[in-house]
Amino acid sequence: MKSLVLNGNGCTIYDASGGVVYRIDNYDTKCSSQVYLMDLKGKVLSTLLRKKLRVNENWNGYKNERVKQDKPWFQVKKMSKVFNKGGGFSCQVTIKGDSCQAFSCFRIQGCPQKSEYKIIRGDGIVVAEVTRKQAKGGVMLGNDVLNLEVEPNMDKSLIISLVVIHGLMSHKI
Repeated sequence: MKSLVLNGNGCTIYDASGGVVYRIDNYDTKCSSQVYLMDLKGKVLSTLLRKKLRVNENWNGYKNERVKQDKPWFQVKKMSKVFNKGGGFSCQVTIKGDSCQAFSCFRIQGCPQKSEYKIIRGDGIVVAEVTRKQAKGGVMLGNDVLNLEVEPNMDKSLIISLVVIHGLMSHKI
């Protein structure tokens, strides 16, 4: 969860061999309301915008760089504590289709005090899981060093965007 840029806010995502795959840098402020998910070369893969409401905060995700006329690719709504019977941290993710209909596809569920959570598909299948990384000797690394396991055939940029939004909602990025 550290930025590659000195004095920057953001995070860097590495692959299993240690190469940089994705990066997020907020040069402005921590917990910015507009964030870009980029590849190693700086190409914007998705734009994430916070839509703060009176009760809950929502995030809209756009493919590539956001254009004012674009409709969101997906929307993340933080579940109110009143409606979240399981306790902990929970978000509902709605994918916006090409047609006017939208459908709920995922939910992000975990504990707000921990960096560990799951992204669960609408049918209850876990498609991604974030855990704290362990060194080979079994020693747990810091709260900001995470391991992400994603099921095959999942859109990696969507999953990484959801992980970034979770970090923003939890005030970790």
